[in-house]
Amino acid sequence: MSAGPRPVAALPAVLLVAVALWEVVATRCDATQVPDDAAWAEAAAQVRAGFRAGDLIVFAPEWEDPVGRLHLGDLIPVDVAARMDAARFARIWEVSIRGAHHADTAGLEAVETETHRGVTVRRYERAPAIVLADVRDRMSNILTTGGGRGPAIELAEVGFAPHRCIQIIPNPGQPARITFPQLPLGAELVGYAGLADVFTRRDVRAPGKLDVEIGGKIVASVTPGVDDGWVRFAVPTTPGSADVTFIASAEAAGRQLCFAAEARQ
Repeated sequence: MSAGPRPVAALPAVLLVAVALWEVVATRCDATQVPDDAAWAEAAAQVRAGFRAGDLIVFAPEWEDPVGRLHLGDLIPVDVAARMDAARFARIWEVSIRGAHHADTAGLEAVETETHRGVTVRRYERAPAIVLADVRDRMSNILTTGGGRGPAIELAEVGFAPHRCIQIIPNPGQPARITFPQLPLGAELVGYAGLADVFTRRDVRAPGKLDVEIGGKIVASVTPGVDDGWVRFAVPTTPGSADVTFIASAEAAGRQLCFAAEARQ
């Protein structure tokens, strides 16, 4: 006489069935939580009704960006999409789903919030940064030493996002120096650096390096790697004018290093 199946032996099968049923329910719930085109159209109409020239529109999560641009892309010019950061913008519209927030609204409190069947529109207002000098606008008055290819203003992909930046490809082991003579300075110099071109990042895995020198002294250094994206740096400065030099270096050939920086009051 054979013994019947032991409960412990059947436990894996029971768990497998339970997991399968949970996945079916979760999939159906997720599908019902995806806003449709009508919901996005309602959210876009709210943004358009209150939008002012110079406003910034962002989408969250980041993977919703293509859908958001489908509805509001005409209000996002290239220079805004390729911004260094959001500090210049006094008003930000955040269009999001599933309770997500964009990095550009971190620490801000919404002055207006409305949800359209799963698409939430939040408006933020704050005092914008006052920019005294943007190095990207001063490329006609630079001094360069050290060789390499560049520097040049490029609309580059860095960290899978567009950025208008100064791109340079330094020779391996030979730093390239880009000096902005007598750059007007305020209380802070803020900048970002990153590695351009996803295909180059795939093939060249070594990081790049950017040093910032003011008045002959290194005041900041960043070493962006292939997975780091757009890396921020900020240093306090003394109001006035000074020579500001950006030193780009890399140990590997073909390392496309991009950077941007602003002197802020």
